[in-house]
Amino acid sequence: MEEPSFNTLMDRSNGYEGVAVEFLARRGRGRSTGVGVNVVRNWARTLPHGASVIDLGCGPGFPITEVLVAEGLNVYGVDAAPSFVEAFRRNLPNTPVDCEAAQDSRFFDRTFDGVLAWGLMFLLSSEDQRRLIQRIAGILVPTGRLLFTSPAEPLVWNDAMTGLESRSLGAEEYRRQLSAVGLSISREYEDEGRNHYFDALKGEFPK
Repeated sequence: MEEPSFNTLMDRSNGYEGVAVEFLARRGRGRSTGVGVNVVRNWARTLPHGASVIDLGCGPGFPITEVLVAEGLNVYGVDAAPSFVEAFRRNLPNTPVDCEAAQDSRFFDRTFDGVLAWGLMFLLSSEDQRRLIQRIAGILVPTGRLLFTSPAEPLVWNDAMTGLESRSLGAEEYRRQLSAVGLSISREYEDEGRNHYFDALKGEFPK
């Protein structure tokens, strides 16, 4: 079966607007705790103080986006679920956020020192993932950093919350796609929730 195209009209929140109440009850209220927080904090500390970072699929802002803000970064958020964006504005009122799908966001019409896509990439179709990687490369400054999560193995499964199909391209394909747009993977690692991270830089890492 052919996957939805990049421009197909659909629920741009990948089903998360429909489960927003449940999601917010589970994850949207904690501050600086939870799965992924320590990894994101350590990544944030590799960036200069005041660096500009965009959090794609930012959700309600807690706990992940808040970590970026707490580390002194100049943070922007993007999420396609209106309920999440509304919660984000309550939680982080001084942090700009747009209600847009990452696939077709204008990214605030600017470039960034860092891009975070936590729990987003694998929700997209294969083609959308490839195009998003290309677009991310375009908004990163030279030596800018990208951190995103997706399983290391090529997998297709149903999202635990929405029941919709999720898809990992697998580490080999992600490396190929990143390399094609000038991004080099520095490290891959996992957190306590077994989320697999790809930590990449625009350009070549020092030998």
